[in-house]
Parts: sequence; structure tokens; C-alpha cells
Amino acid sequence: MVLPLRLLLATLLIGLALGAPSERGLIFNLDTGELCLQSAQCKSGCCQRDSGLSLARCSPKAAETQDCSRKSLYGVYYKCPCESGLSCDADWSIVGSITNTDYGVCYDKRDPTSR
Repeated sequence: MVLPLRLLLATLLIGLALGAPSERGLIFNLDTGELCLQSAQCKSGCCQRDSGLSLARCSPKAAETQDCSRKSLYGVYYKCPCESGLSCDADWSIVGSITNTDYGVCYDKRDPTSR
């Protein structure tokens, strides 16, 4: 009788935990400033580090006239990609794409005076 009661209680607790939507997760949906391994984990869509030896943290995407990186396969940036609707005016090179150092500046591609 004790075992089925524990099993029922465990099942109920798991059901409640899975059924209640969480605004913030442990692995995904991370807020700005939280540690990350990939940009897909962050609400902002940018997992950024300052140097090769530093820990990466979720950061806001780059706004107009801020430094930016082009989208990367690695998912961790030294400079975040631009916000939605903006483009990163950065040079592209094979070495830069491997080392994640193709930096530029965000601009509004619809505004001819922003470049």
C-alpha cells in the first residue's frame, strides 16, 4: 500500500511540473545575463562571449549603428547579430568565418541614409 501511494504522489508531482508552463527554463528560454552554450537557448537569440576564455552569456541583439557579427554556425558570438529588420554590414572571409571575427555595423537596409 505504501509503494502505490508513493508512485501516485510521484506521478502527480511530475504531471503538475510538466503541465505548468514555465516562463523561464533551465536549458532554453534563458534571460539576458544567464550562462549559455548556444544562441538557441537565449530569449534574445544571442549567446555572446567577450574572449575565447570567457563564459558565454545571453545578450541582447545589436541595435542600429552597433557592432555586429554575421550569423554563425557556431551559435556563440563575440558581437551579437543585428535585431530583426537590420543588416550587418560586415566583410566576409574564410578565416573570419572560422574564427568568428567578421565584424561590422548594423544598419537599416530600408533607410538609404543609414549606411
